[in-house]
Amino acid sequence: MASTVADITLNDGNTIPQLGFGVFQIAPADTTEAVRLALGVGYRHVDTAEMYGNEAEVGQGVRTAGLARDDVYLTSKLNNGFHRPDDARSAFQASLDALRTDYLDLFLIHWPLPTRYDGDFVSTWKVLEEFKADGRARSIGVSNFQVAHLELLAAEADVVPAVNQIEAHPYFTNDEVRAYGARNGIVTEAWSPIAQGAVLDDPTITDIAEQVGRTPAQVVLRWHLQRGDVVFPKSTTPQRIEENFQLFDFELDEATMERITLLDRGADGRTGPDPDTFDYIPG
Repeated sequence: MASTVADITLNDGNTIPQLGFGVFQIAPADTTEAVRLALGVGYRHVDTAEMYGNEAEVGQGVRTAGLARDDVYLTSKLNNGFHRPDDARSAFQASLDALRTDYLDLFLIHWPLPTRYDGDFVSTWKVLEEFKADGRARSIGVSNFQVAHLELLAAEADVVPAVNQIEAHPYFTNDEVRAYGARNGIVTEAWSPIAQGAVLDDPTITDIAEQVGRTPAQVVLRWHLQRGDVVFPKSTTPQRIEENFQLFDFELDEATMERITLLDRGADGRTGPDPDTFDYIPG
C-alpha cells in the first residue's frame, strides 16, 4: 500500500489531503516547532482557527519548514465574535495577515451559533462566498453545522459548503450529519478524532490494536480514513506526530470497522459542546 496521503476531491473541484495536522489547544509558543516537525514527517495539511490564537505561529512553522506556500494546504476558521458581515471581512483579512499568505485553501464558519446574531449565519456564509469568488479562499465550508443548519444554507445560499468539520469519533459517530453530507457532496472532517484520548483505553480498541500490531490511535485514525473522513490529529510529541502519520500500510477489514462503529454512544458520547446551543464568544 502506498505510504502517501490520499487527496479527496471537493464539490468545487479542489482537492484536500485526507490526513492533516491539527493545532487546537497547542500553545502558540509550541506551535511553530510542532508544525515544522509535522511538515518534516510528511504532513501537507494544517488546520488552525482564529480562536486557537496560533495562526501566526502556524505560518511561521510553514516558513521554517522551508516549504513553498502552494505545497501546504492551510485551513482557518472564523472567530465566533465576528459573524456580522463587515466583521467577518476584517477577521478574514486578519487571518491572512497572521499567516502571512494571500489566500487560504479552506476557510470555515467555526460554529453556527443559532442562538446568537438572531440565528443568522446565512449572511455570514454569503461573505465567505465573496472570499471564494475573489480567490482569497480556494474553498469554503462550515464547522459544527447540524442538518437543519445545512438545510437552511441549501435553501438560501448559492454555494454548497465544501466541507463540514464536526465532532466525530467511535463514541460519537455523528452519522446523521455525515449522511447528509454524503448525500449533498459535503465532505466530513472529523475533529476530536480520538475523543480527546478517551477511546484509546477502550477494550475493543486495544484488542484490535494488539491484533493488527498498531497503536490504539493508529487504529482509530485508520477507521476514520476508511470511513472517508478528513482527519487531523494533533500532538507536540515528535514520536506521536510520526506515529499518527503511519496509517497507510495497513487496513481494517469490514468486521473490524463494524466493531469500532458499534462503540457509538450517540449524543452521550460527545466530548464537546452541542452546536444547537453553543453560544461562546471570546471575551
